[in-house]
Amino acid sequence: MFKRIDHVAFSVKDRQKSIDFYEKYFGFKKYFEHDVPGVPNLEKVVYLQLGDTVLEFEHWSNEKENRGYHFCLISGDFDSDYQKLKNAGIPVVTEPHIPEPRLLHETGWKRVVFQGPDGELIEFRG
Repeated sequence: MFKRIDHVAFSVKDRQKSIDFYEKYFGFKKYFEHDVPGVPNLEKVVYLQLGDTVLEFEHWSNEKENRGYHFCLISGDFDSDYQKLKNAGIPVVTEPHIPEPRLLHETGWKRVVFQGPDGELIEFRG
């Protein structure tokens, strides 16, 4: 049986810009980068980690767009994290609101969605 998602992957236009963005604003740390022989136009694959969460960036030499997905992080201090990202000028796609809780412990949690440097949607809750 499956246990969990190993990683979430998406394509990036500027891998160093994306690495810097996720390290600076979300606390991820790059831990591995490699070439992918035999895959035309795929320059590098980079992995970043935050606790048990792993992001994989695929850096393509041609333009490849991300569409129709997001990932969600849990915040330990929603209001502070929201204000930090908003003050940094990171675009807000969905303003903070309180959604219906899926589980009892989520009662009163807030939710917001920001947009990353390659159009990816970054939700966080808490």
